[in-house]
Amino acid sequence: MPIKSFLEYLSFEKKYSTHTITAYKNDLSSFQQFCNKEFDNLNIVEVNYSQVRSWIVSLVDSGVSNRSINRKVSSLKSFYKFLQKIQQVKENPIAKHQALKVAKRVQVPFSEKEIKEVIALLNSGNDYKSVRDRLIVELLYSTGMRRNELIQIKLSDVDLSNGNLKVLGKRNKERFIPLLKSVQNSLQEYILIRSELNPPIDYLFFTDKQNKLYPTLVYRIINEYFSTVSTKVKKSPHVLRHSFATHLLNEGADLNSVKELLGHSSLASTQVYTHSSLGTLKEVYNRAHPRSAKK
Repeated sequence: MPIKSFLEYLSFEKKYSTHTITAYKNDLSSFQQFCNKEFDNLNIVEVNYSQVRSWIVSLVDSGVSNRSINRKVSSLKSFYKFLQKIQQVKENPIAKHQALKVAKRVQVPFSEKEIKEVIALLNSGNDYKSVRDRLIVELLYSTGMRRNELIQIKLSDVDLSNGNLKVLGKRNKERFIPLLKSVQNSLQEYILIRSELNPPIDYLFFTDKQNKLYPTLVYRIINEYFSTVSTKVKKSPHVLRHSFATHLLNEGADLNSVKELLGHSSLASTQVYTHSSLGTLKEVYNRAHPRSAKK
């Protein structure tokens, strides 16, 4: 079946994460169900652009956001590129499709004050959950790693003697991240408590039932603690990653260095964080320019 072959291709050749593959699978299944209902069980291998467009219109009418629709269409486009590659179709029916316009979202990072308050709150406990949650917050903020990278860390990936940590990024790309001394101390404390519990898994972090962490739990941890100190609408692991990049750039870090720390493949991905540094740039500009009012 073409969809199964495509998903195997994403897994074994492209090295996509399980989460990403599931998203592709859901998008393709959704389109196939639409074709079954609206076009008499038409196989998605045989569709034309008009039929894809009907699906897009139905998604718009259902209130699906343009951003989500673009992602779904992108899944289809990748699927048909794959079918072209294995010569199951001659043309990609949506090769010339123009993405729907989306409003640019400005994501507001946590302030340094908010992060300090959460860490201070977590410092008040010395049980496994408190020490684990504090380390999770410290690692996400001090390294900028992704949520899935945090979940996948194994005990063997921690190198305290050299003060770094190995993480497995997108498409199974490994990178080493330096650790602040304070985070190394937190890691040492956590590993000691972890060894006393002797969990049956190799992963660094685990749940109360000693199972591997899962994405929803990490989200809940961040949302729960930051809800006590922040009124921001979004409080998630990605906001901590965003805060990491923004605070480094505000302190004058080189954009290319931040790119390497984040594990981005191109500077274009890192540049989305630079808008948050405009306030700092404006202050520097007003302070330094010869014609500034402050002069």
